[in-house]
Amino acid sequence: MLRVAFVLFAAQFVLTSPALADVDIQQLIDDSGIEAGRVPMRDRPGWRPPAKIVLRPIPGIDADYESKLPGVEIVRVTTMNQVREHIATADALIGFCSSDLVDAGERLNWVQIFGAGAERCLAVDAVRNGDVVLTNMQKMSSPVIAEHAIAMTLSLSRGIVQYSKVMPEGGWNRRPDSFEMIALGGRTMLVVGLGGIGTEVARRASALGMTVYGTRNSSRSGPDFVEYVGLADELLELAAKADVIVNALPLTPETTGLFGAAFFDAVKPGAIFINVGRGKTVVTADLVAALEDGRLSAAGLDVTDPEPLPSAHPLWTMENVMITPHVAGAASQRERHLALLRENLTRYVAGDALLNVVDPEQGY
Repeated sequence: MLRVAFVLFAAQFVLTSPALADVDIQQLIDDSGIEAGRVPMRDRPGWRPPAKIVLRPIPGIDADYESKLPGVEIVRVTTMNQVREHIATADALIGFCSSDLVDAGERLNWVQIFGAGAERCLAVDAVRNGDVVLTNMQKMSSPVIAEHAIAMTLSLSRGIVQYSKVMPEGGWNRRPDSFEMIALGGRTMLVVGLGGIGTEVARRASALGMTVYGTRNSSRSGPDFVEYVGLADELLELAAKADVIVNALPLTPETTGLFGAAFFDAVKPGAIFINVGRGKTVVTADLVAALEDGRLSAAGLDVTDPEPLPSAHPLWTMENVMITPHVAGAASQRERHLALLRENLTRYVAGDALLNVVDPEQGY
């Protein structure tokens, strides 16, 4: 029997506001560039209209919205034991993603996660082999993650990170020997992974007067504010030209450990490295070595490997390193996430093609 799971990482879906502004879904689709899957749900083998959805309570999915899903029972759960009580007869599960739950869901046929990174759910056999449709929230947090990347770039290029680390000592040194402040205007940024996040980073860097290069795995197409789009095999060549390098890649078998010794040997001497992608795309020991010997002048890391980074790790005490604990997506525009979730629920019940379908082979 074909099984489909609808799963959302509701632990990441923190909505503190009692009311969220309505977002025009078509405008969101147009602005973000998200796309529908190629195959409508009704055309998949074993399709049947869903009768039961199990979810953690989520503001915005209330009785008023439930009335728009005729014939569907909504069961709210707050514990794993409650999920297990209902999973065997559920068509949709919102809030959890694990092999044991998906395996126990005899009727499940769709997984919806609330983050962009899909690697954890792709580890589930039924998802990885394509029996289960997986959709994610790619591009929904892209604007704020891009702001985080630019904030790190500005903080490191202007010495704000370095100066802040000597504030407890009352240091007043206008010409430190350990770093040089630079202006970003006229400099070059390489965005590795010109997807939703990467495109928004490039947009903001261009607005600062930077020349922007990008790489992507699929094609050379890109927005007009990107000077040049290279393919994945051009990474080292482009890294040698960039003053700032931003990693916005997802984690896949091909990207795991991509930023290692060969990459750091190829970078332009003194480049700044920013990581808002995935920690395991970087070989941490090689990053440390590049910072210690000056191949990199600084690094801004929102993600690390391992994660969390151990408190005794040398990266914590480096003057030229800025670390945030995987929070680049915080203060996201949750209205966007809710609008996409509602739209996918509506499409799912109607049997239409879903938005943001993850390709198990590509990993995103």
